Amino acid sequence: MFTKMSEGTKEEWEHISQEHAPHIMDMPARVIDMLKQLERLSLGFGTNQLHHALQTATMAKRAGADDEMVLISLIHDMGKVVNVPNHGQICAEIIKPYVSDDAYNIIRTHQDFQGEHYYHYLGKPRDLRKNYKNESWFEKAKQFTDEWDQAAFDPNYDTEPLESFIPLIEKFFGFPKTI
Repeated sequence: MFTKMSEGTKEEWEHISQEHAPHIMDMPARVIDMLKQLERLSLGFGTNQLHHALQTATMAKRAGADDEMVLISLIHDMGKVVNVPNHGQICAEIIKPYVSDDAYNIIRTHQDFQGEHYYHYLGKPRDLRKNYKNESWFEKAKQFTDEWDQAAFDPNYDTEPLESFIPLIEKFFGFPKTI
């Protein structure tokens, strides 16, 4: 086996590619694992982050959102497993090969959209979403944030279980659109 990538042979790179395949195909399981880890995080909210994710996705589904909007409603905060301050950007980069550009951008910027609801309490500007007003995905981001995400902190809300979303996770994360 080579010690520098530039020294690899065609055969070695083909072998490495074959070794990557099972890991790539296992993406749905890793997404589910990250979602399960959210159950340990409450971060001061009245619900843990898994309940918040399930409630957001359940609300989107009950509102008749398309599959991709339901999916991103479910997974939008899974970046918090890695780091809270830039969790939207972390999640967006994880999901980028699997979702549309609109979905990627909605997740990447969702904190800027949420700021309208509470940033004034933290001395931050509330109008950060205006920076995206000319984007094709702006209205979908507003709907996601205002109707589902910011409204999904009710510990008594009857959410659908994580298991009910597994087919959706498998549909989107079964194989990347780009590698």
